[in-house]
Amino acid sequence: MGTEHSKNEGRSSMVFLRKGPKLPAWEDALLSGKEPKTLLKRGLHYVSLSLIMKGMTSTPDFLWGLPEVQKLNLSRNQLVVIPPSLGKLDRLVVLNLGGNCLKCLPKEIGLLRNLKVLFVNMNCLTEVPAELSLCRKLEVLSLSHNNISQLPFSFTDLTNLRKLNLSNNRFVQIPLCVFALRSLDFLHLGSNRLENIAESVQYLVNLQIFIIENNNIRTLPRSLCFITTLELLNVDYNCIQNLPDDLYLLHRLPRIAWNPMDKGLHIAHNPLSRPLPEVVEGGLDVLFNYLREKKEHN
Repeated sequence: MGTEHSKNEGRSSMVFLRKGPKLPAWEDALLSGKEPKTLLKRGLHYVSLSLIMKGMTSTPDFLWGLPEVQKLNLSRNQLVVIPPSLGKLDRLVVLNLGGNCLKCLPKEIGLLRNLKVLFVNMNCLTEVPAELSLCRKLEVLSLSHNNISQLPFSFTDLTNLRKLNLSNNRFVQIPLCVFALRSLDFLHLGSNRLENIAESVQYLVNLQIFIIENNNIRTLPRSLCFITTLELLNVDYNCIQNLPDDLYLLHRLPRIAWNPMDKGLHIAHNPLSRPLPEVVEGGLDVLFNYLREKKEHN
């Protein structure tokens, strides 16, 4: 009788286990039988969750039940899709989706009204949803290493954006909306297909770092010389033959720079017309004096 009772108890517990939701093996491994909230790290200022390099091919369902998350790192997985449920995490301040296989972002990303930092670099994006422009607090945006050729004009609303990385994409011209981002102090457009820089670049009055290396640019616009806040201008690996006479106005450029990380004027690997190659070898002061004298004589 006692044996029969224990058998029945065993059967009922097995039935109970079957009724529970079956988690995918990798998601079960993430939790290891623990509550999802135990994965959260509560710092002094932010509640964060890092699921970097977990081999994920889809986002775990338990993620959307953690609305308190403010920093979320899903980078370096194999994610193909981010579901609309992302919009539930409306306290997010930092979101890292870099190094995945994303072909698009959900329009619900526009619900993340507290978002300040977004990394979607090293994915397979061909476009960016216009709804991202609803994230008005956004300060840092990296879309590098994708297949993007244009941005929504509504990006003009991202007036707090300070750092924008669009390198290693398919832009043939700088998107018009970029020139409205007056708070930008960092703009990276290296390794695209740019052939020119519009005169409108002069409206980026707070720009300190401007990288346009490895494009097909033939000339630099005169208006570029009026961004006197520039401390690093990288035009390496282009098709530039001549320099604007007013380049000497960029008085915050400290030197002719060779190391990619150094501030200064990077102008290597361009077919500069003579005598510019020899002048450049003399350093920035020699170059600026040459351009100043040239302008005075014209």
